[in-house]
This record gives sequence, structure tokens and C-alpha cells, in this order.
Amino acid sequence: MYLCRLFSSNSAHTMATATKLAPISLTPRALEEVRNILREKNVPAEYGLRVGVQGGGCSGLSYLLGFDKPKEQDETFDLDGVRLVMDKKHAMYVMGMEVDFQDGLNARGFIFNNPQAKSTCGCGTSFSA
Repeated sequence: MYLCRLFSSNSAHTMATATKLAPISLTPRALEEVRNILREKNVPAEYGLRVGVQGGGCSGLSYLLGFDKPKEQDETFDLDGVRLVMDKKHAMYVMGMEVDFQDGLNARGFIFNNPQAKSTCGCGTSFSA
């Protein structure tokens, strides 16, 4: 699995347009960064961007973001040419989430705007649902 650097989480809004309606959306900046990583790291064509959650962090759940092959329990979506891979069980924790990318003087990384997050930790990398 190829991992991406995570940055933060906040609450937000929108959905992506795809062949199947994806439970999350990626902003144009996030899509551009994902494409850059795919190209620079020579990620195999059969891999997709895996987004999900796992137990951990000070708030109970933390985000997963990386490149992986789809598995039997996964659903795949096309987000403007980027294959999104997600375990079906994770959708309820991220429904409506928007993933953005920030590249500024103070911070660089992916930001999760998750309306399902009831609270987040101070550093923004974990949440409770």
C-alpha cells in the first residue's frame, strides 16, 4: 500500500459526480495532488486511492489515505479519472466528506472536511462519529 500524508479534518458539505455516486468528493486541488503522486511514485495502474477509517487516535477514529488494490469487500468509484477505493463498511463514517489539499507556507497536506465527525482532536487527524 502506498500512503499519502494526512493533514487535518474539519466539517463540510459536497458530493462528487461519478459513474456511481461516491460517498466522498475530492476538490480539484486534491485530485491534482493525487495525480501527481500517482505519476511520481509510479503507482501500478490496478491500484486506486483508498480512503477509509481505522480505530485509533485520541478521538477514536483516524483517516486512511493511500493507494491499494481493490479487495472483495470494496466499492470503486471514478472521480474525474481517479479511481477511488473504499471498504463498504467505511462509507457511513465518511458520507459527504470532502478531501482537499493545502500547500502553503504553514502547512502542506490533505484536509478532511467530514460532516459525520461529531468531534475532532486538536491536531485534526482523528475524530469521533
